[in-house]
Amino acid sequence: MNILDPIQVFRTEAAELFEQIESGLLDLLHDLSNQGQIDAVFRGLHTLKGSGAMFGFEALAAFTHHCETAFDRVRKGEVPASSELIAAVLEAQDHMRRLVDNPAAAFPETGDRLLAKLQAAVGADGAAVPQKVQSAATVKADEPSTTTWQINFSLPANSMANGTNPLGLLDELAELGDCTIAVNTNAIPSLDLIDPTNLYLSWKVTLKTDQPRSAIDDVFIFVMDDMDIVVKKISSEPALVAEIVQPLAPVEEAAKAHPAAAQANADSKNNKNAENVRVPAERLDELMDRVGELVIAQSRLSQLANTSVDIQLRSVSEDVERLSGELRDTMMVLRMVPISQLFSRFRRLVHDLARETGKQIELLTEGESTEVDKVVIERLADPLVHLVRNSCDHGLETPEERIAAGKNPAGQVTLVARQSGGDVTITIRDDGRGIDRERVRAKAESSGLIAVGATLSDQDLLQMIFEPGFSTAAQVTNLSGRGVGMDVVKKTIEGLRGTINVSSTPGSGSEITLAIPLTLAIIDGLLVRVGTGCYVIPLSAVEECLELTPENDMKSRGRSFISLRESLVPFIRLRELFHTGTTPDQFQKVVVISTGSERVGLVVDQIIGDHQTVIKAMSKLHHDVATFSGATILGDGSVALILDVGHLVTAGQQQEAQMRIAG
Repeated sequence: MNILDPIQVFRTEAAELFEQIESGLLDLLHDLSNQGQIDAVFRGLHTLKGSGAMFGFEALAAFTHHCETAFDRVRKGEVPASSELIAAVLEAQDHMRRLVDNPAAAFPETGDRLLAKLQAAVGADGAAVPQKVQSAATVKADEPSTTTWQINFSLPANSMANGTNPLGLLDELAELGDCTIAVNTNAIPSLDLIDPTNLYLSWKVTLKTDQPRSAIDDVFIFVMDDMDIVVKKISSEPALVAEIVQPLAPVEEAAKAHPAAAQANADSKNNKNAENVRVPAERLDELMDRVGELVIAQSRLSQLANTSVDIQLRSVSEDVERLSGELRDTMMVLRMVPISQLFSRFRRLVHDLARETGKQIELLTEGESTEVDKVVIERLADPLVHLVRNSCDHGLETPEERIAAGKNPAGQVTLVARQSGGDVTITIRDDGRGIDRERVRAKAESSGLIAVGATLSDQDLLQMIFEPGFSTAAQVTNLSGRGVGMDVVKKTIEGLRGTINVSSTPGSGSEITLAIPLTLAIIDGLLVRVGTGCYVIPLSAVEECLELTPENDMKSRGRSFISLRESLVPFIRLRELFHTGTTPDQFQKVVVISTGSERVGLVVDQIIGDHQTVIKAMSKLHHDVATFSGATILGDGSVALILDVGHLVTAGQQQEAQMRIAG
């Protein structure tokens, strides 16, 4: 049995908290008076501090305490929220991430510098602005300076298993003043029924303090949603005793008054706890490998059943095929994550780029609910960073330039995700100046990438920006100008078996579209034979299949084009490309494949049929063979190579361009 490392569990939860805090800070920038966002950021910082201290990350807890205190002052109306404060906390959050990754290094110089910026953002006097209207939980001015509170609370049974330490809560209450604590053990079952991971205790605390009610709320702020708590203020005048109750009543009283409601509430809590289960990504990858092996074994079984006259064997084969297909589909869903997890990272990036370049930049996103394989998400992160940075730095103009051009001073960068068949398309669009084609051509010619005066299609010219070392920046900055980044984008996308399309309108902006397979694990393929070898073409790229008769084959010699509904489509004879040394079949087939608007035909000897393709990576000896993107194992144990559609389409289009130039 694998036991999860508690430190790793904390790091995972801390990463989620950082995302929540960052999202709240960036949302707050649009409305600095949004009390809900202020409270959400405060809760996130408070949880991070408490959890960090619980797991031994003392440096993190101590540093986070200062950020929490700053937002506590904002929350109480002592200082206003400002863009300077948000920028300071965002930068401080980067320091917190380093403390999580390397708790042994305190980074004292960085910490001191960030704390100075934080203090400058909120001020040192703490009384810069009048307080806002106080909430109902705030202590009134006519209340006595010292108040006695009675606090009855209990935590969910699984609290300790989830990392909540009730002793820490009691210690925080004791720090507020004179504290008397009584524990209630009535709920402890008999020894044979005790679950050692469950919490059966509840507490009654009498607290005498000069702190306001909000200080008690802060103690329970990150467990308040799941616990039962009643807080009573005790006064010297019995008639003035006020009861302040959280939304959840004590379990015993609620059960007596409304037994059905209590049962429904308990069921709701149980359902909430069962909604999500945290599973390490490695286990999903391992399970995916097992499913892949099952698909291969099922293919072998189907092949045996098809050659057998045993009806029962065929029936069992069909059942196994159905079940393995359902299991495969279920497994694919488990690996899918919404692309919003990727898009959300760029809000911070755009915010920082706007401050660094002095530009006004708005980030818009569409299709965040589109789901993609988690491996694809991970590998898309860096390419999209380069593309977004490029749009902000090269594409968008300064506010002065945009006003002079009759545009809104704030430029827009839009990220759009859409699912199309077995692919997902991601579009990065800006409304900037567009790509200067003359500068691109001049740079390509001076770099020797193309001949001077060479005839290129518009798409081929725009694709020059992805060549290694290519940059049209006038000077090198910390953002661009070194010619690295865009070539990495192209290599990564091609490694994902994807394609890139570029379009640009001078003065109106540019658009880069990435077409990526939804998954890298199992795909539907079209199995074909060329000579004596079998190959797989991703089915999502196949448009149609048609026959190439010997007469048509002879007619097309020397030009390699077929007429398809009044348009010419170039085709590649795979038998010649792979040097099979075999004679063609009498009735060859043409498989028309496409990427976006580009099409090419692949001439094969035989179309065998659909094939559930479990993708295996090529060995290191074959990683530079551009024609193939991977391999798979067939039912008879032989290996079939998977064709790289993007590379073949590009080769076909280049062949077409050469034919036109020669003609």
